[in-house]
Amino acid sequence: MKGILLHGGHGTRLRPLTHTGPKQLLPIANKPMSEYCIESMKDAGVTEIAIIIGGIGSNKVREYYGDGEKFDVKITYVKQDKPLGISHAINLCRSFIGDDKFLVFLGDNIIQKNIGDFANDFLKSDDDASLLLCEVDNPSRFGIADMHEGKITKIMEKPKDPPTNFAVTGIYFLTPKIFDIIDNLKPSWRNELEITDALQILLSENNKISYHIITDYWKDTGTPEDIINANRAILENKESYFYGEKSDESLITGTVLIGKGTKILANSKIEGPAILGENCIIDNVSIGPNTSIGNNSKLENCIVKNSIIMEDCKINCPIKIVKSIISNNSQITLENSDYENKIFLLGEGTKIIL
Repeated sequence: MKGILLHGGHGTRLRPLTHTGPKQLLPIANKPMSEYCIESMKDAGVTEIAIIIGGIGSNKVREYYGDGEKFDVKITYVKQDKPLGISHAINLCRSFIGDDKFLVFLGDNIIQKNIGDFANDFLKSDDDASLLLCEVDNPSRFGIADMHEGKITKIMEKPKDPPTNFAVTGIYFLTPKIFDIIDNLKPSWRNELEITDALQILLSENNKISYHIITDYWKDTGTPEDIINANRAILENKESYFYGEKSDESLITGTVLIGKGTKILANSKIEGPAILGENCIIDNVSIGPNTSIGNNSKLENCIVKNSIIMEDCKINCPIKIVKSIISNNSQITLENSDYENKIFLLGEGTKIIL
């Protein structure tokens, strides 16, 4: 079985984080969110993956994943010039897929369940498609599946009055039969070829669509709040390690992951779950819980909670940073702020000096 990973789009709800690169490369627990997707695909036995790229920072995707060798997969890149929908992106991979069954993964989906069993079930079945569903609190934000007596009866995109709260996750098991349907698909009101429309036509033509309901964690990371929540969920399932240096006056509690070359200096406190990358300097800082600090970052005289600070950042100020995402190469220097709560959403290379 082959795989398709969608890595395009503009990520408008995540600006300014996405002004310089795709949202799927934003880190969760110090690893790009799309890397979790590749790991899930590998768990399903998929080692040949087409990555759909397009929009800002496509070159960054190629630079990070290369030919896939360091991730134990083989990667082919397919360019989508305009964001014309998931079905359009899938159709670009027709020659790559050939006659194989395949797995489609949206690159901003985080799932904490091995999907290998689902993949095996699909390969052994005569299903024309298989969907992973998850109960959500806000079903009008998602494609929704209506069901009756254990069968999917209707699939609809972001209904105003959802008949169920079972969202269609961005994980689809498909057969080449879907290509013929996409060929005759009409664009939606937003000028996109919708995957929900293609699946509904597949269903209406009496093809067989099975489903599994995910009860483990699943998140479509479309907003900053989603990313921070996903960061917390991933960190909660990590195991501690320590490859850095720690002064006797510092304190570490809970599940904490410390990379090589990182120094925890005097009067610092790290409360897990938290992860600190390599070659960081932490001096008179309180970090955590639910916090990620990227490689080569230097933090002094601050408090950071429930936040993501990416690589090569410098923060030296008496403030309390909460529910924030701070992109690579950002700097914050404030005076006389007296540890006031601050919420930041900073794009790459931002400098704040007050």
